[in-house]
Amino acid sequence: MYIREEPQDNGSFRKVADDRMNTMKNELFADVKINTTRQPELDVAKALPILCLPFVHVIIECTSEEGLLHGIPFLFDAIIGAPFSAPMFMFAMGIGIAYTSVRIYTSPAKRFLKLMAVGYALNICRFLIPYLLGYALTKDTAQYIEPLWYKVFGNDILQFAPLALLAMGLFFRMKMSKTSMFVTALAMSLVGWMLNGTDFHNPALNIFMGNFIGTEQADGLLISDWPLLNWLIIPVCGYIFGEYLLRVKDKKKFYLWLMPILLVPLIYFPLAIHYETGMFMPGENAYYHAVTYELLVYICLSAGLLGVYYFLLRYIPERLMRFFEMISRNITAFYCIHWVLISFSVSVFLYIKNGTQELPVSGSLFLSFVICVLTAVIIHIRDKNRKKGMKADEKQ
Repeated sequence: MYIREEPQDNGSFRKVADDRMNTMKNELFADVKINTTRQPELDVAKALPILCLPFVHVIIECTSEEGLLHGIPFLFDAIIGAPFSAPMFMFAMGIGIAYTSVRIYTSPAKRFLKLMAVGYALNICRFLIPYLLGYALTKDTAQYIEPLWYKVFGNDILQFAPLALLAMGLFFRMKMSKTSMFVTALAMSLVGWMLNGTDFHNPALNIFMGNFIGTEQADGLLISDWPLLNWLIIPVCGYIFGEYLLRVKDKKKFYLWLMPILLVPLIYFPLAIHYETGMFMPGENAYYHAVTYELLVYICLSAGLLGVYYFLLRYIPERLMRFFEMISRNITAFYCIHWVLISFSVSVFLYIKNGTQELPVSGSLFLSFVICVLTAVIIHIRDKNRKKGMKADEKQ
């Protein structure tokens, strides 16, 4: 005799789902922090994109706007140099905040001032000095003087980083939960999205506010890259990710569970390229003044790539892994050194020699390789000397 089963009510379904979620949570995460040592997949995640940046920036500097729309220049500018670089650095910064032994809220102002000083010192070395030198040699006002004000005081990732640290330090001081931090950062991103393209019709105010929202000017000289309101959500999500990573019992299972999130960018980016939406719209600010939904795609990409790098670790030779770790430890120094080398070689030497910064793709790739190797050598010498100094201090 057939007996019809009564369907479970919604409460029963919810209870089963909650039980399964709690079981999975208990299998993956411990109640205490257990992964407190250096995470090698994070070293790879930081080292690979920073080693690509000399190629990205040389190609951008040495290629016409039309040339950047296709081929190898498009690959480095719009793909490697966009979703695979800055978002990963920001996500890794958030993880680093979770892993730091001393919370950043203990001295947020001091850390803010130190990092901001580094950012503007870089602008002096890569813009003010080479541009004044170039002007002294050529008297070319349009090339060296007209954009100088905006370049020296413009917003870059080394201005974003201290502002993000200060904002997160305030979140910690307010004792905000991870959920509250995410909701706040999401709301900030939505506000930043709505304010994209703001022009205060005052250059100084546009420059200052460009640190927080995506300001623009008709002359195209303004640099408002990575405004805080738009991009803060990425380091916040990195911090939340780091808090969970600290408690992961089985990293293999964790990353296997996480990696399907890569389907989001794998589906989104081909569609965005085809329909020229989001960061693939005309103009570089389509990327720098990122919209909220695209930032969420970047977060999915960064988190999923960490899983890819984790499973690749077994195939990376030990010597190469030590190199990645060295680069990861010196990521800010690498960024600064490679930019100074690019500015003097491209904006001064190449422009004065040829009357243009443009190079064929082969020439750009060769110059990129030389700058990348030279920067890595300088970093290696610097890191080696610093270790010797630390050992000498320990002996004393």
